[in-house]
Amino acid sequence: MKVLVTGATGLVGSEIVDLCKQNNIPVNYLTTRRDKIVSQKDYNGFYWNPNKNEIDLKCFNGVTTIINLAGSSISKRWTRNNKKKILNSRVNSLRTLLGAIPKDGANSIKTLVSASAIGIYPNSLSQYYKEDEEKVDDSFLGEVVSVWEQEVDAFEKLNIQTAKIRIGLVMSNKGGALPEMAKPVKYYMGAAMGSGNQWQSWIHLRDLGRVFLHVISKDLTGIYNAVAPNPVTNVKLTKEIARVLGKPLFLPNIPKIVMRLVLGEMSYLLFASQRVSSKKIEDSGFYFIYPNICRALENIYLDKGGHKPIDALYKNEFIS
Repeated sequence: MKVLVTGATGLVGSEIVDLCKQNNIPVNYLTTRRDKIVSQKDYNGFYWNPNKNEIDLKCFNGVTTIINLAGSSISKRWTRNNKKKILNSRVNSLRTLLGAIPKDGANSIKTLVSASAIGIYPNSLSQYYKEDEEKVDDSFLGEVVSVWEQEVDAFEKLNIQTAKIRIGLVMSNKGGALPEMAKPVKYYMGAAMGSGNQWQSWIHLRDLGRVFLHVISKDLTGIYNAVAPNPVTNVKLTKEIARVLGKPLFLPNIPKIVMRLVLGEMSYLLFASQRVSSKKIEDSGFYFIYPNICRALENIYLDKGGHKPIDALYKNEFIS
């Protein structure tokens, strides 16, 4: 097995690359920054610019699996221009890959595993979503994820099997949403959002990286939710962050209108509720190191963000 990773230097990509190295899986990666290109044993970078449909074709040499994580962050104000960047970055990345893959017998690529997001599921306080849900959230994020997944389907025309990993709220102190959620708590300004009853389906960064490697090592196809088995409400998550940080919570919940004024349409991310099932990925043989939010946050903050001995048990669980 040899993988090509897009978005390899980002939060999730770095975790996947680390796990690949631990499991002796060679990695090629694509980057839009030439200063991030390195050539090492089993780890080689190649330049691409999806906005201009540019890609170094040598990136495909010996590759059997593509892990696609490319896409502009959704965590910036949803102006018309930013919305265009968020959508186009996902579409252009996949189309650039698809157009560049050799169409003759030289093509060794068998699988594409692409990131997606649970934001495709409709906002609901009562529903419990599985991968076979057909309704799509009527938000900008729902639209983005729907288009994103349609672009993945196009690879099947080249007889490349596909898998889509719908990612929940990623728990890590290295980036993503958690540091932003923890910041006001650290300064005694923490509070739940709105009613606080909205469901937040989350996953520890280490488990997320393991989901991707599990899917490729087990040759899985289709859609899989990458969320821990125990979703929590926003108020529960806020309380757990405060508990681990040893900070009190005394402010009232923050009204929607306040965050709408601060963040505009992007504030939707704070109040959308998606309670999502992890049963399908578990039924495939995957087990979570961090199934509960309390243990996940304790690892991230009390273990100094490292992976304690429990992780060592799984260091070589994926066979290349």
